[in-house]
Amino acid sequence: MSRERRLLLVVGVSMMLLCAVSTLHAAEESGNPSSEHAQELFKWINFAIVTAAIIWLGLEKAPRFFAGRSEAISAEIKKATALKAEAERRLQEAEIKLANLEKEMAELRAMAQRETAAEVERMRALTRTDEQKIAAAAEAEIEAAERAARLELKALAANLAVDGAESLLARQLTPAAQESLISGFVKSLEGRPH
Repeated sequence: MSRERRLLLVVGVSMMLLCAVSTLHAAEESGNPSSEHAQELFKWINFAIVTAAIIWLGLEKAPRFFAGRSEAISAEIKKATALKAEAERRLQEAEIKLANLEKEMAELRAMAQRETAAEVERMRALTRTDEQKIAAAAEAEIEAAERAARLELKALAANLAVDGAESLLARQLTPAAQESLISGFVKSLEGRPH
C-alpha cells in the first residue's frame, strides 16, 4: 500500500471517528431514545473501525514483521550452529592436544632419563679419568720424593762417612803418626827419577 493511500485511510478514519464522537455527544445531551439507538450504532461503527484498523495492521505489518523475525531467528540459528561447530572443532583439537600432551610428557620423561643416565655415565668416566690422573700425579710425586729422599740420604751418608773418617783420622793421626807419614812420603819421592 502506498504512502498516500495510508494517509488517506488515516484521515478518513479520523473523520468518521470525529463525526461519531460529536453525534454521540449531541445524543447524550438530548437524552432521547433515538439517541440511544444512535449511540448503539456509533459503538458498532467504532468497533468496526477499530477492528478494521487492527486487521489492516495485522495484514499489512505482521507479515513483514514476522518475516523479519523469522529471518533474524534463522540467521541466529545458523550463527549458533556455526559457533557450535567451531566450538566442537576446538574441543576435538584440545582433546587431541591433551592426548598428545600426555604422550609428549612421557617422551620427555624418557628422554630426560636417558640424558640423565648419559650425564651420570659421562661424570663417572670423567671422575675415573680424574682419579687416574690424580693417582698418576701422586705416584710421580711419591717417586720424585723417594728419589729426593734417597739422594738426601746418600748425601747424608756421605757426609756422615766423611765426618766419621775425619774423626777417625783425627784420632788415629797423632803427631808421631803424622811425622812418620810425611817422612815416608818424602822418602818415596826421593827414590823416584826426576
